[in-house]
Amino acid sequence: MLYYLFEYLKSAYDFPGAGLFQYISFRAGAALILSLLISIVIGKHIILWLRRMQIGETVRDLGLEGQTSKAGTPTMGGVIIIAATIIPCLMLARLDNVYILLMLFSTVWMFAIGFIDDYIKVFKKDKEGLKGIFKVMGQIGLGLIVGVTMLMSDEVVVRMEPALAEQYDYEVINTLFVKDNTAPNTYKEMVYVKAPITNVPFFKNNELDYSRLLWFLGDNARGLSSILFVIMTIFVITAVSNGANLTDGLDGQAAGVSAIVITALGILAYLSGNSVAADFLKILYIPYSGELVIYTACLIGGCIGFLWYNVYPARVFMGDTGSLTLGGIIAALAIIIRKELLIPVLCGVFLIENLSVIIQVWYFKRTKKKYGEGRRVFLMAPLHHHYQKQGYHEVTIAVRFWIIQILLAVLTVITLKIR
Repeated sequence: MLYYLFEYLKSAYDFPGAGLFQYISFRAGAALILSLLISIVIGKHIILWLRRMQIGETVRDLGLEGQTSKAGTPTMGGVIIIAATIIPCLMLARLDNVYILLMLFSTVWMFAIGFIDDYIKVFKKDKEGLKGIFKVMGQIGLGLIVGVTMLMSDEVVVRMEPALAEQYDYEVINTLFVKDNTAPNTYKEMVYVKAPITNVPFFKNNELDYSRLLWFLGDNARGLSSILFVIMTIFVITAVSNGANLTDGLDGQAAGVSAIVITALGILAYLSGNSVAADFLKILYIPYSGELVIYTACLIGGCIGFLWYNVYPARVFMGDTGSLTLGGIIAALAIIIRKELLIPVLCGVFLIENLSVIIQVWYFKRTKKKYGEGRRVFLMAPLHHHYQKQGYHEVTIAVRFWIIQILLAVLTVITLKIR
């Protein structure tokens, strides 16, 4: 909203300083500071309210050190992150931008699923919370909405050379001439197209059309590639949101890891939305996606501000209200900027937490069937509990997971040049 206000002040009255709001970098910085302040200031009051309402965590006895002391700690603190994200985003982002609208919708959608899950656990005293089938249906619903919007909206486009668009029979939305960076004072023809296309790391030609994965279908591949793209969108959203949920088991772990992942996605969004940077790195240029930097700045500030109260010893837990929402947001953001194939590297911590549970359950069932009793690969799953069982303090585990996530985030960004 402030963007439009200062745009009017600049055009109508040439108001001093109003032009600053035209710059993404300024608005992103302001959004980060504002969201950080909001999360710290309102966080205290929300925690006090949660305590008055006796919205506390119910802890099962898993034999972990310090576990019983967490009983009664306020949960559903993800409200702090979401409020600190949405409020400054509404104030500082362009609300006519399709990507901002899509991310705000994704945030509210996943927040509703997580909130209902926590509400059932806390107020209905049902430890299982929202049934798994309904969670999955909600994740599938968001995947469908995000995927179909990206395929159908004329505002969701990528830029490429006309010859390539003609070769793959993409729907051309607009044609324009841009400066050719390889030759001074010259321009080249480019087109905006709608296409199920993404960036793939480590390969020289790092643009992947989903129809190439269906090459065995011949002429039918083009028509079915959109369905494959939507299926991939659903899979990524479901996997990442569940991975973030599993990672939320130690004080500060999920919020810290998520903040690092979102920072990397913010960098990728800026590069994808900057034509010069995208051309230099040979990645897809996605017009108007640079506005997502403001959204990521809001989310980073919200996560860091939440850590003020969530680091050991935690005064509040995010609950599924926060963890499911953060996972869904990260997945949707990666898909929107066409970097979903970087998820296994970027979200490596979420991935290993997910895999540890899958491996544990599979091996237990297999050995029980074979030997009559189930055996375990890990002392406990998810993986962070395995290290707790080994005697590591949860602060040590959480910080080391942060460090690993920083390494993965850096690796993800530099893959743009490793081809």
